[in-house]
Amino acid sequence: MKFPRRTFLQLAVGAAALPALPRTSSAQAYPSRPVRIVVGFAAGGATDIQARLMGQWLSDRLGQQFIIENRAGASGNIGTEAVAKAPADGYTLLQIVTPHAINAALYSNLSFDFIRDIAPIVCSARLAYVVVVHPSVPATTIPEFIAYAKANPGRVNYGSAGPGTPQNIACELFKMMAGVNLVHVPYRGGAPATTDLVGGQIQVIFAPVSESIQYIKAGTLRALAVTTTKRLDVLPDVPTVADFVPGYEASGVAGIGAPRDTPVEIIDMLNKELNAGLADSKVKARIVELGGTVLGGSPAEFRTIITDATEKWAKVIKFAGIKAE
Repeated sequence: MKFPRRTFLQLAVGAAALPALPRTSSAQAYPSRPVRIVVGFAAGGATDIQARLMGQWLSDRLGQQFIIENRAGASGNIGTEAVAKAPADGYTLLQIVTPHAINAALYSNLSFDFIRDIAPIVCSARLAYVVVVHPSVPATTIPEFIAYAKANPGRVNYGSAGPGTPQNIACELFKMMAGVNLVHVPYRGGAPATTDLVGGQIQVIFAPVSESIQYIKAGTLRALAVTTTKRLDVLPDVPTVADFVPGYEASGVAGIGAPRDTPVEIIDMLNKELNAGLADSKVKARIVELGGTVLGGSPAEFRTIITDATEKWAKVIKFAGIKAE
């Protein structure tokens, strides 16, 4: 049976359009069941709090539960692997933080490529660390601390949550740029490091604001500077490291991603809703309390942030010879 040319073309166009229909339909119906946001770190920390904040916003806006699933271990790699291998249907998301940009250079045997296998959705915030010292350290400013460290090479100890963690790498970058010799004392987490700093067993930490601000306000630790390029609303009187070490910047990031090949319609929907959340006064205030600066923006902008951070921290890791445990 032969079709007239016009009829044949109409049928061909219709057939070509058919594969797109289920994808568009599913994107329009999304989400039709609960969505999980995988957090590669323990509950209760800053990463977990960020995920729960945005997850609750999405639950309220989209009418389905966005459930936080903590899959801690290997500096976030266990959770990341689970998301990278999950179906690309929008029902498994990843809370993205700074270690994801660090791990590519720190681990040589990963089963995934973070930049390739995780699709960015939105960068929620840029997060600061704060240089805090024990009150026994005779320094109230970064220049005084640099002078003290140079006068006592190899005798000033800094703590971190472990090799390759943001605290470790932020301080190693400071050592490179300020020309000081500080001794790394790694801990199994930020909390025990902060406990030892309060007790005077170590002298300094480049600490997350959420882990140190209560001690700063109580006067048990002294804040010398923040690591972002601008001062923080929660610590308005504390200068930046860059005020004294030009070009220094060691901020973290927080955001949401999904498995690669997740339908662009779903990513765009989530991006729109998350940006709306970041514009909400209550959400913004909570992020500021955690030492963050609200960002937002497009998936492409978030990819640029991740790529730039990955390249930057790879150079520091190589220079400092940092090895994963």
